[in-house]
Amino acid sequence: MEDIFLKRLPYIDLHGYDRDSAKVAVEDFINENIILKNEKILIIHGKGTGIVKKAVHEVLAKRKEIKNYYTDNLNDGCTIAFLSVDK
Repeated sequence: MEDIFLKRLPYIDLHGYDRDSAKVAVEDFINENIILKNEKILIIHGKGTGIVKKAVHEVLAKRKEIKNYYTDNLNDGCTIAFLSVDK
């Protein structure tokens, strides 16, 4: 079952990315969404071997603008992150 509300969030799909290019793409995506003042974003990293997911979580863990993040309960190929943005 898929959460129909997830696709309403700003999202990036990292299917086909390797670890290093995924990190760069996620950094850029976070920066863009801070500028746009989006408080919640979706990162689709897929399931696979978990390499890209681990890279995504490494980026999220080190960014001070990320308040919280978690792997989606209904689809563990997605991570939802909450940004600290000034309104």
